[in-house]
Amino acid sequence: MNIIEHTEEEILALAHPMWNDLILYSNKGQYGQFVRKFSYNLLFGLNEIEVGKQFANSELTRSLREEWDYLGTIRRGEHVTVLYRVRSTKKEGEWLGRLVLGYEEGDVRIFAASIF
Repeated sequence: MNIIEHTEEEILALAHPMWNDLILYSNKGQYGQFVRKFSYNLLFGLNEIEVGKQFANSELTRSLREEWDYLGTIRRGEHVTVLYRVRSTKKEGEWLGRLVLGYEEGDVRIFAASIF
């Protein structure tokens, strides 16, 4: 199955709860819960120690507002990128959130997640 074949509503029904979980576990500093829906290839490619340090020490990733704005989707290949506007409770301004979803062994998984 290819995720880009889903309707916009179907994609958002999958993406929004995953994004909410990423914000929740990022704010709580619960790295294990944060990465639980990551794809195998993403997890395999991460330097766990370095990412864990960044995760624990980043003021931005530990102070994300639970409210966000959905901006749109980009479909390509076997992945869909869902874009969000996010804000911090401690830092002024807005950031672009990116969530890349696709199928891995029949399940929808996170292939990338970032805030710019």
